[in-house]
Amino acid sequence: MKIAEIRELTTAELRERLDAEVASLNQKVITHSISPLENPAQLKQQRRTIARIKTELRLRELNNK
Repeated sequence: MKIAEIRELTTAELRERLDAEVASLNQKVITHSISPLENPAQLKQQRRTIARIKTELRLRELNNK
């Protein structure tokens, strides 16, 4: 997910998306520990997406103060 796509979403949508991404990442990590993923780079990509979403949420929080 690109930063431009993240900025288009509302704060509520971002929070929902963050919860979904974290749950998905946790599931992938568990699956990867049992049997290797076909593309383990997905884990890195998903962690970065989560970081982008958290960064945007924090920026919005600071701008509203």
